[in-house]
Amino acid sequence: MAEHLPPLTERNAILRWLRHNLFNSWLNTLLTLFTAWLIFVTARSLLVWALQQAQWNVVPVNLRLFLLGQYPPQQAWRVWLSLLLLSFLIGNALGLWAPARRYLAALILLPLGLALLPLETESRLWLAGLALSGALGWGAGKTSGARLKNIVISGWLLWLPIFILLIRGITPEGQGFMPLVTTNLWGGLLLTTLLTVVAIVFSFPLGVLLALGRRSTLPIVRWFSISYIELVRGVPLITVLFMAQLMLPLFLPAGVTVDRVLRAAVGITLFSAAYLAENVRGGLQAIPKGQYEAAYALGLNSFQSMVFIILPQALRLIIPILVGQFIALFKDTALVSIVGLFDLLGIAKTVLAQPEFLGLQREVYAFISLLYWALSYGMSYLSQQLETRLGVGKR
Repeated sequence: MAEHLPPLTERNAILRWLRHNLFNSWLNTLLTLFTAWLIFVTARSLLVWALQQAQWNVVPVNLRLFLLGQYPPQQAWRVWLSLLLLSFLIGNALGLWAPARRYLAALILLPLGLALLPLETESRLWLAGLALSGALGWGAGKTSGARLKNIVISGWLLWLPIFILLIRGITPEGQGFMPLVTTNLWGGLLLTTLLTVVAIVFSFPLGVLLALGRRSTLPIVRWFSISYIELVRGVPLITVLFMAQLMLPLFLPAGVTVDRVLRAAVGITLFSAAYLAENVRGGLQAIPKGQYEAAYALGLNSFQSMVFIILPQALRLIIPILVGQFIALFKDTALVSIVGLFDLLGIAKTVLAQPEFLGLQREVYAFISLLYWALSYGMSYLSQQLETRLGVGKR
């Protein structure tokens, strides 16, 4: 049978795609032309402002404030050291579970690309060290295979306490090799990331327990879980933060204080756990009853069935929802600036209060919006890769 070729105008893949998706009817043609005109007008105005009118010198001058807040510059090596360890662990994980070379390229090129920015020589050297650490971790993970898996998992579990210990210090303030740096000096992206990581790490197991408690056959456990979830979901996060910062000290004994950053982290964690519990409960309800019966037929008790059979399937189903909540949690940490903490948004307000940078709100907020978008997109991309590997929605 003779092969029927498409018309000459449709043999090019790009032209064929444009014809079938953008110009397949007169209405779609009008919508395409109108949208193209709108994008052109908007992009032109944005580019004219960004390239000719914006005063971007506010960013490099205050870059250390944006990233670390008022953290002492002479102690910044502790933050870099924790990032070196994190880069090595990321390289290990990619080498073990995603050994494709494109991930190695991204791990190396990202810090090297950041080194091209107008930074200090010391910062550029640290960024080069991050690229080298990631490459070494990837090589170790790819060559060691399964022997390294337990060590890498242990490293991820230990990284957060090591990170907090490094940035906080272990010796009295102003003395020793790692002097104490009080939390009122933590700020910028450092504080935003810390609050996000702590809230995710602790709200996840708490949310799972609340979801299981809501489905429990024990009335006390079930009603306590329901009451907690509905109470917390019925108030906005800013209310929880105000309670943690302003009301909690009223209930403490005289002379007893709780660190402000710790109070904010606990408030965000408790708030996030209530929403996460409902997401997990939805995943549990999506598991067919036959899975429970099969687990019991194998001789597993209720606890073993839930831990080894039901819960892994439920969590796999709700990966997109969980990551969406984690992204929202990352952006919601900006609310701590209202209660006096200098996170990324709080530092932006501090920068705009400087006399030489008055009136540069657009430049400052555009920069921190770019930071929020880059980190949020990173989490979304990793989620999509994880879904692909686990076959979410396909099997």
